Parts: sequence; C-alpha cells; structure tokens
Amino acid sequence: MDRPSLAARNPLDLAESRLRWLDRRQEVLARNISNADTPGYRARDITPFTEHLSRLGGAERLARTDARHFTPVGGNAPRAKVDRAAEVTPDGNAVSLDDQALKVADTDSAHALAMGLYRRWTGMFRTALGRNG
Repeated sequence: MDRPSLAARNPLDLAESRLRWLDRRQEVLARNISNADTPGYRARDITPFTEHLSRLGGAERLARTDARHFTPVGGNAPRAKVDRAAEVTPDGNAVSLDDQALKVADTDSAHALAMGLYRRWTGMFRTALGRNG
C-alpha cells in the first residue's frame, strides 16, 4: 500500500518540515557569513526543499494543470553543499556577502510565510473546536 505524501497527510507536517529546513539553511548561511574573511573558505548552501521532500517520500511530480500556473521549479534543503563562486579573492575565499544577504532575506521571507500558514491552519482548528481565543 502506498504511503500518502507528506502534504496529503497533514499540511502542518509540511509546514513543520519547511520550517526545520529553513532553520538549517539559516545556520549554513550564518556560517558562510562568519567565514567571509577565512582564507580558502567556500560558501555552502543546502539542497533544494523539493529534493528534501522527495527524500522524505513526500514529493510527487508537480503538474501544471492550467496555463496560468507557474512552471514548477526547485526550492532549497538540509544537505550542505559547496556553492559555485562567482568570484574568488586572492586568498581563496569565495564568500560574497551580497549573495549571502540575499539568501538570508529570501529564507526570512519563506520562514514568515510558513509561520503564517501554520498559524492560519491551527486557527481553523481552534475555530472548528469553538475556541476562538
């Protein structure tokens, strides 16, 4: 018997998985920034979230069922890997603080979205139980 996907089982599970992934990514990005002056250090990032989900057995192929839908693309995830560097300093460091700041901002926005969805979902449960407070 096939196991239901992570998203099909419970949207809260998906949100929690996304939040754990975002926390891990923030740790990796913080390490990159703290090593911005370390000779020979290469920036790292984690695998995309869609790959992380597929390893958990929760990602089906996304289907584009309407011409107005966006084309499915990869996300972000917990296995750290070396990022390709656009430029390397003479001491071998390949950390771009601008790139890292953009990734941190993107991760922060994704975290806020996941938390908002989590709060709304739990709010629906409280409403269904008659606990609006």
